[in-house]
Amino acid sequence: MKARVTIMLKSGVLDPQGEAVRHALGSLGFDGVNGVRQGKVIELELAETDPAKAEAAVKAMCEKLLANTVIESYRVEVL
Repeated sequence: MKARVTIMLKSGVLDPQGEAVRHALGSLGFDGVNGVRQGKVIELELAETDPAKAEAAVKAMCEKLLANTVIESYRVEVL
């Protein structure tokens, strides 16, 4: 079973990489981009076959390692 985790900085947390991308897009002529937030996507291949157990396990992984829950939020999708 596969799971996908999308991790983004929480609202209000400064995103210097996103701001650099926004600035670069403007420099390349892509006007009208008022904000960019950059995150990360992690795909996991799991041995678990029960979707509920897989989601619970991935959420535990996020809380312990994959996401810094002080400044980041995450979303888990079991595929």
